[in-house]
Amino acid sequence: MRRMAAWSVLAVALVLSAPALAEPNRPILDKAQGFVPEALKLWERLVNIDSGTGDEEGLKAIAAILLEELKRSGATVETIPVTRPSVGDNIVATLNGTGKGKVLLMAHMDTVFAKGAAAARPFRIKDGRAYGPGVSDDKSGIIAAVYVLRILNELKFKDYERVTLLLNSNEETGSRGSRQLIERLAKEHDVTLNLEAGRPGDGLVIWRKGSAQLTVEVKGRSAHAGVAPEDGRNAALELAHQVLQISKLGNPEKQTTVNVTVLRAGDRTNVIPDAANARLDVRALVAEEFDRVEREAAASARNKLITDTEVITSLLRSFPAMPQNPRIDMLASMAQRIYGEIGRTLKLEGSGGAADSSLAAGVFKPTLDGLGLVGGNAHTEREYAEVDSMVPRIYLLTRLVMELGRGQQDAR
Repeated sequence: MRRMAAWSVLAVALVLSAPALAEPNRPILDKAQGFVPEALKLWERLVNIDSGTGDEEGLKAIAAILLEELKRSGATVETIPVTRPSVGDNIVATLNGTGKGKVLLMAHMDTVFAKGAAAARPFRIKDGRAYGPGVSDDKSGIIAAVYVLRILNELKFKDYERVTLLLNSNEETGSRGSRQLIERLAKEHDVTLNLEAGRPGDGLVIWRKGSAQLTVEVKGRSAHAGVAPEDGRNAALELAHQVLQISKLGNPEKQTTVNVTVLRAGDRTNVIPDAANARLDVRALVAEEFDRVEREAAASARNKLITDTEVITSLLRSFPAMPQNPRIDMLASMAQRIYGEIGRTLKLEGSGGAADSSLAAGVFKPTLDGLGLVGGNAHTEREYAEVDSMVPRIYLLTRLVMELGRGQQDAR
């Protein structure tokens, strides 16, 4: 309660102290604009290296580039090994100042794309949009982070206790190799700013659903599909029955979704398959919904189409939900005010996608997301980022860090 009260006082103070029509911070704008040619070249280098989660070679190449870039910002830079079986070291860059606010920035180096994607679809710019694997999610967030630290260093701004940047190597598969590090760093800082892509239309993310994976495994009995199919117990057919049942466990009113995404059964057309499995993607706004889906999936498994088959369901929880709350609202209001300094307006929205911001919010730290460059169509071959959003988004992030560095001491 004391934390909430302190945040309320800080929010009021920030609003009352802000001029109605603040002028932009010209040195920040000039620095951001001046870095554009250099930033575009770095962005191209990063996008043109495959760095899918698990691609140790690619992640090492990305990390090597970023270690050098971050040292140019005057930061203390270290690599921290991930927890196996995840691969690729995490990077932590730290700026120490003379103030009292502690701000954590987060972005991730891994993408969802397989080896060869960068060669097939290299970085390119067309009609004001940059394209390529991971161009938006999340290599644009990395670009924003690198140049915010550069601007703070070049302007000799030190009115913060600590600004830390975490670059994660395994976000796209649930950050299982980095979860403890993320939670520890979030606890050590006053606020977390996550640099996932800004939403189309210039949006920030103020809530996120949690995620989980539901697995259905069926054991049957094999048989010759032509000679004696009746001797078999078709695991594929039972799996089809099960996923049709379980896929109805979503709840539109509570915004819970259950989607079948992976099916596997058999490897020969003339054999009744004796095993089959499916994975379903589950998203929910509250933890209780994951409990319900897990419970009802197990109950559905008892309603079988084919006798003498065995059905097992299991739910693996990944990211927790990031619910909207007054502290997030305060951060969003601050961001909107800052963006107004350069004549721009931010949209505020939620997302069914999960991200590292949920881990920071899960340890009860105020968290704001979607602070990378504006982009869309993530996880597809149509992924893009708006080149013209680079300067405004770097301005926004730099000013947020400055204000939080100055004022956060009142919210402890």
